Order: sequence, then C-alpha cells, then structure tokens
Amino acid sequence: MKKKYNPEKTKTIPNKILSHGEKTFKPTLVIYRDALTFIIDVMDKEFTSSLDDITTKDCVNIVENLIHRTKNNPEPKYDFSVKFHKFPSYFRRAAISKAFGALKSHRSNLANWEEERKQAITEGKKFKKKPPVLNVEHETFPVFYKGNMFERLSDNQAKIKLYNGNDWVWETIAFNPSNMKNRGVENWKENNPTLVKVGKKYFLSISYTKKIYLNKTKLNDQIIVSVDLGLTNSAVCSAMDYNGTVIGRTFIDQPVEKDRLVTKTNRLKKAQRLSGPISAPNIWRRINGIQKHIIQNTASRIIKFAELHNADVIVFEYLGKMKMPKGTYGAKKLRHKLHHWCKLGIQNKVEEMAHYRGMRIRRVNPRNTSALAFDGSGEVTRNDKKDLATFTTGKVYHADLNAAYNIGARYFIREILKSFSEKKRLQLEAKVPSVAARTRLSLASLISLHQAININDVKVA
Repeated sequence: MKKKYNPEKTKTIPNKILSHGEKTFKPTLVIYRDALTFIIDVMDKEFTSSLDDITTKDCVNIVENLIHRTKNNPEPKYDFSVKFHKFPSYFRRAAISKAFGALKSHRSNLANWEEERKQAITEGKKFKKKPPVLNVEHETFPVFYKGNMFERLSDNQAKIKLYNGNDWVWETIAFNPSNMKNRGVENWKENNPTLVKVGKKYFLSISYTKKIYLNKTKLNDQIIVSVDLGLTNSAVCSAMDYNGTVIGRTFIDQPVEKDRLVTKTNRLKKAQRLSGPISAPNIWRRINGIQKHIIQNTASRIIKFAELHNADVIVFEYLGKMKMPKGTYGAKKLRHKLHHWCKLGIQNKVEEMAHYRGMRIRRVNPRNTSALAFDGSGEVTRNDKKDLATFTTGKVYHADLNAAYNIGARYFIREILKSFSEKKRLQLEAKVPSVAARTRLSLASLISLHQAININDVKVA
C-alpha cells in the first residue's frame, strides 16, 4: 500500500529559560513523574485484557473514573487526590495518555516475547531470554496547555503553572527567543510548550506546525540540484535544467572540522590501544558533536544553493548499506573513513529542510556515477587522492563534479522515459542504446536522448 503524504510539517524550537533554575522546576517534574508512576500501576492492574480496541480518549475516561473523585464519582477505586492534591486536570489527562502508550508498548513487547518463546519450544530449542518488565518510572516532561497551564506575556516572557512543594502557583519566566529569528516560524501555528531539562539547563520547547505541499512543477520546467556526497568534499552540487544545461555548481567542505575529527578519532584509538576496549564518553561526545556540525552545515549550504537557483528537486545517490573494504593498510584507512561518513545523516537532514520549502527529494542508482565521464567518452582514471578524474580523451576534471552531472542526468532520463509508453521507450532505447543500461547513464546520454525525441512529445504530469 502506498504511503499517503502528510502535508503538515513540524518544527520544534528549544527556548532556554533564563530567569529560573533547578529549585523552581524540580518539584513540578517530581510530582508529575510520581503521578505517571501511580497511573501506570493502576492501569496495569485494571487493564488485564487486550488494549487494541481501546482508544486514547476511551482510556482517559476509563482511568478518570477509577482515580478521580468528583460529585458524580465520590468514591473512586483508587483515590488520586489523596497523594496528588489539586493536581491540574490537564496534567492528569496528559499523564493518563502517556501511561496508556507505555503500557501498550509493554504489552506489545510481551506478546512478541511469548511468540518468540513458543517458536523456540516448537523447534525444540532452549529459550533463555527473560520476559520484558513493565517500567513504571519514566523521566518524561510535562506539556503546559495554553490558557490553563501556559500564558504568553511577550516574545520572551510567559506565565506557567508550577508546583512549589505545597501548592500550584503561576510563575513568570523569561526565556531566550533568539532561535525563532533564524527558524522562520512567523506564519506557523504555535502548539503547547513542553518543559525540558538538558543537563543542568531548562528549556521551554515549543513546536510549530504548518501545512506545506510539495511543488508539482512540470518536468520540462524543472530545475534540479544534483548532489554527490563524498569523503574528500562533504558535497559537490550542480544545478541543472531539463535540457541538461548546468547553470550552477558549488563545493561544500569543512576542512577545519574534519581535521578536528581526525584528531579526536586518533586520540580514541590511542586510548583503546593503551587500555583496551573502553567507552571513552568524553571523546565520543566531541566526535559526535563534530559530526553533527558537519551534517547541519552541509545540509544548510545545500538548501541555500537550491534556493539560489529556485530548484524544484534535489537529487541524491541511493547510498544504503555499503561493503567495507578489507585487507591492506590502505583499505583499513578507507574503512575507518567510511565508518565516520555521515552520508545518511546529511540526506535525512536535507530531506527535512527541503520539505519545509516545498522541494522534493529523489534518489538514483549510484553505480558508475563517478566511474563514467559525463561527456560519454567512457570510464575515467582517478588519481591517488580520488579528487581528479582523467577522461580517455586526456581531459582532467573534478571527479565529484563529474559525478554530480551524471546524477542529475540519471534523474531526468528516468523521468522522461517514465512519461512514454513501453513501445515508445523501446524505440528510444533503440535510437540511443546508452539509455538502455541504467548503470551506464551519463550527461551525454541525456543530451543524446533529447536529440532523439521531440521535446513536445514528452507527456509530463
């Protein structure tokens, strides 16, 4: 079944709280988490049958009848108000929803364990795996619902209802809204904020939603940005139109950050040589931080380049699981580089940012994109650094830029052939044999294809 595209996009912006700290927020987190533990325990005792037919809304009503004292329900089975006096109703219902999700997940894991156990017994195998245990304590964070728990006073001030150890009171907090200027959420719907603790700092995390529909530009009007991700350069991009004309190119790299990454990984290897396999959390934290910066910086610059050329589509190679080279010392070094290559992280980040702007993402077969010359002269010879490619004609060109041209051409060839009937496709493949072999396509193949057809015959959506 084809997955339905959801046009609603979400951005979450953490706003650092400047005016208050641990003493102000800790009592609220403690009592909210205690309430969640209480509710999970009640639900586990009462919900003995399957949860598949119960919705979250039904669950809230059922549990409130069990724990919440009202005029119409003066003696609930489990009196929630004895331990949690004046607990806000919005927090209580949010905790019930959270508890329902936790219990449902546990029951699902337990059912999978039972199925795995039965399968092992049927096959006469020993089964030593322990059953999953329901975790009733969760370090979750409360959502402050607008009007009842949260009131915005200005761009950098708000009132939230907090527990001070004795009662629930309104507290005015100041936070840093600087991130909003760079995230472009002026016309987005603001949702209920969440109080989040990271390390020793507290943030008011606010999500924003907006319906964004991806563009439907006709194929012969499209401008694409083809991206070749690599180890030498983080990314090499080329902007290309339908005819195969290259209208822009850019090289993206972070030499300083990559040098720091090599330094940190060498330090990690040295520590492991001296002490054996160790966790080294401080070194890994720095390595992960550098990698995260490379991903975000590369993705941001790709998107800026696409916006500069009003691109409709961004095209990547399909880079799934890759075979790691084995054997020689040089292969070992390459294997180490590939291990720290953030190829999928960059693609996922670009896809997220592109969809915010209505751009589409496409992927093509990566085989031979770097090995073939874009001018159709055949296979190229790479130098030792793998950054330059020498064509059979003697021409020397940048290897990654050559690959970017071929990536863009493969996208257009695929979409053009899809627009024709099978009979017409076979006729075109007879006229242009190079388009028949999908792994041998280059920019020259696209130009030859255009020469073989009448552009007005191309049926586009």
